[in-house]
Amino acid sequence: MHSRGRSGAPWTRRHLDQLTETGTATAPVIDPPALPRILPDLDLWDLWPIQEEDGSPSVIGGRELWMALSAPALGHPEERHDQARIRLLGKSGDAWEDLGNAFADGASPGSREWSGSAVRRPDGTVSVFYTAAGRRGEARPTYRQSVVETRPALVADRGGVLPRRDAEHREVLRSDGLTYLPADESDGAPGRIRAFRDPGWFRDPADGRDYLLVAASTAWEDGFTGAIALAESRDGAWSLLPPLLVAEGVNHELERPHVIVHDSWYYLFFSTHRHSFHPADCAPTGLYGFAAPSLTGPYEPLNSSGLVIQNPSVAPDQAYAWLVLPDLRVVSFANYRSHQGMDPRSAGAAQARAGFGGTVAPMLRLVLNGMTTSVSPVTWSPS
Repeated sequence: MHSRGRSGAPWTRRHLDQLTETGTATAPVIDPPALPRILPDLDLWDLWPIQEEDGSPSVIGGRELWMALSAPALGHPEERHDQARIRLLGKSGDAWEDLGNAFADGASPGSREWSGSAVRRPDGTVSVFYTAAGRRGEARPTYRQSVVETRPALVADRGGVLPRRDAEHREVLRSDGLTYLPADESDGAPGRIRAFRDPGWFRDPADGRDYLLVAASTAWEDGFTGAIALAESRDGAWSLLPPLLVAEGVNHELERPHVIVHDSWYYLFFSTHRHSFHPADCAPTGLYGFAAPSLTGPYEPLNSSGLVIQNPSVAPDQAYAWLVLPDLRVVSFANYRSHQGMDPRSAGAAQARAGFGGTVAPMLRLVLNGMTTSVSPVTWSPS
């Protein structure tokens, strides 16, 4: 099967052929002892801040409020996706504070809560968009994915201001099965399932409208390929638009898509693993990006290939899920300490657990200059 009749900038083999490993795009090696675990008994990954409507992190009650996925730090780290809950964190300067689960038990329509985004509204509420995976109460984890919104009010709690945990959760968007393949598989594993997840909220300064970027899948030959879907809000409802980017035959998983505007350019970023490329390991795990003069394009790859930040070759899996903030700070989480030729996902539970970070990685700072980028080594330090 080969999809036809869609738009979206293509990410092609020609682009990847121009990829070269350079110091300006390579993150420094993370020193594991320099990474204190914020929550000793929980793994943390995939962080995002509660944003203001201009995209900047909200400061509420004297601290930034962040969200992250969390699961008990037990067993093989890959099993964490089957237990994931969204955790609320406070950030004051360099210090992180645990504020508990973001939602009440059983509030989500899914059996797990996967990545998303959040924006503070003028009426004192916070719109949290996240991925509901599976179905509430299912006997074993399935991989149905849809976008859910909950809009809790901000209230005084625990010496600060926090979102209430009792707001309604409602599905607002799912794959249409036409432009985007349905993400409804009963069986699978991370990296081998279709996608409709990771909603990234964005307000376009050009029209003042709200949009969501979603990691999606489109048809390709006898499988699927990665895409970044766009949805717009009109009259309180979300509707799907054509994709912004399609990686047909190049990569099957473009995760955590998000956009920032810098110097009047729209920078579209996403993360992907080395094993998600076709063929696997033909490009590094990293943050990739495209840029365009408007939200809907036309997009061209940054640095000719699309590569923005890669893990160093001596530590190819050290970090993941990069998120670029409007001030060009880049947050990610410490993933696996591994080496070339090793796939930590298939290692034994004890070996994988010993090499898993499961906490916030040191922040990077990105430098953007039109279609070229670099990582500033000066600010490589925990933030």
